[in-house]
Amino acid sequence: MKVTFLGTGTSQGIPVIGCTCETCSSIDFRDKRLRSSIHLKVDNNSFVVDTGPDFRAQMLREGIRKLDAIIYTHEHKDHTAGMDDIRPFNFMQMKDMPLYGTPAVLNQLQREFSYVFTPKKYPGVPQVVTHEISNEPFQVLGTTFTPILVMHYKLPVFGYRIKDFTYITDAKHIEEKELEKVRGTKVLVLNALQIKEHLSHLTLSEALELIDTIKPEKAYLTHISHKLGSQQNVESKLPDNVFLAYDGLTISL
Repeated sequence: MKVTFLGTGTSQGIPVIGCTCETCSSIDFRDKRLRSSIHLKVDNNSFVVDTGPDFRAQMLREGIRKLDAIIYTHEHKDHTAGMDDIRPFNFMQMKDMPLYGTPAVLNQLQREFSYVFTPKKYPGVPQVVTHEISNEPFQVLGTTFTPILVMHYKLPVFGYRIKDFTYITDAKHIEEKELEKVRGTKVLVLNALQIKEHLSHLTLSEALELIDTIKPEKAYLTHISHKLGSQQNVESKLPDNVFLAYDGLTISL
């Protein structure tokens, strides 16, 4: 399995419009962060988790020419807004795009992209087939996705475990029974928004504490705000097995 970080930024990305802070002004390419998403290549299958506003740019940057399914974590715009740009995959692959999400996610997509779901479609709109998921493992083309239910303030969000890889974003609280699904994972990806306390996201210290509880072989931090600091400054202070993810980073398991 190969994992590519398509985006590692929070909802505003980095740099933030109009901001001149040290992080937003950095010339380090690792400090340029699109909205959070990952690409998974499992055997010969290609999956994306979330289609944020930067989906098109992410597909072009990584040269992704085949996409078999999209799996959604939750319904916020920074994770769904790019869905319309699946159209080239429809044309190239000559088939509908499977979308996997909870009822809340699928309902949001139907509202935001109502033209996709009308009985009489305008020529050229995205062609999709929706699959409703719950907090139970499900398979996509033979690959098992195990949902990890986390709370984003009061909003339920799914992280996912795929084999020995676990991806969790937009989390603030995870119940013990859900953490049990994560234990034993070799690679853990976890959100770490900023240093100071936040209502709906893990802070850096909270993320590190959770990583220490789970004890994966390696952990990567994502969904990063400019308030966390620059790649160079933050990563130099992390434990040896914890890394700050960046856009375009690939890992193999």
